[in-house]
Amino acid sequence: MDKYLIVGLGNPGSEYELTRHNTGFMVLDAFAKASNIVFEDRRYGFVAETSLKGRKVFLLKPTTFMNLSGNAVRYWLNKENIDQTRLLVISDDVALPLGQFRLKGAGSNGGHNGLGHIQQLIGQNYARLRMGIGSDFPRGMQVDWVLGRYSDEELKTLQPSIDLCVNIIKSFVLAGIDITMNQYNKLGKGTKTLNLKPEGQTPETQK
Repeated sequence: MDKYLIVGLGNPGSEYELTRHNTGFMVLDAFAKASNIVFEDRRYGFVAETSLKGRKVFLLKPTTFMNLSGNAVRYWLNKENIDQTRLLVISDDVALPLGQFRLKGAGSNGGHNGLGHIQQLIGQNYARLRMGIGSDFPRGMQVDWVLGRYSDEELKTLQPSIDLCVNIIKSFVLAGIDITMNQYNKLGKGTKTLNLKPEGQTPETQK
């Protein structure tokens, strides 16, 4: 059976819930809820398992804290003998406006500490889904920004993208990175394009 590892980056602990840096956790929580599966506390992270049309999917929320995310990713790739081409890492990104997203098949870490540590341990040839959190902070205040909690209004802006990302994960597993990028990246460029209705979405989730 083909295996896939989907990693959402964040920090463990209630004090970090709904913070911008935990957007990757939020996407995996939405996927798990939609799939009716639950996370278990296992080595280096919270892990949930499911299958999609004969493909085994592991969801991983590392508990190593962001700056050591690579330890969890490398361990679970090795433990389950998963090829890097079947790894997708979801992270927050201050370079993208809130609600936008970008899927790439490889690339640099863009200054993100979690992606940076993963790159140190396994290289940069893996798929990543970057979720925009905006950059509305004064110079020198980026740490406070990324560790700050979303407001209710910001969560309303973000939710349609999280809903889409549940479908992006499914498409990555079932159709591969190239088809998924072609189908979804055009939807991640702004709120106007989010009004387009991708497969599996309903008008209600676009509001």
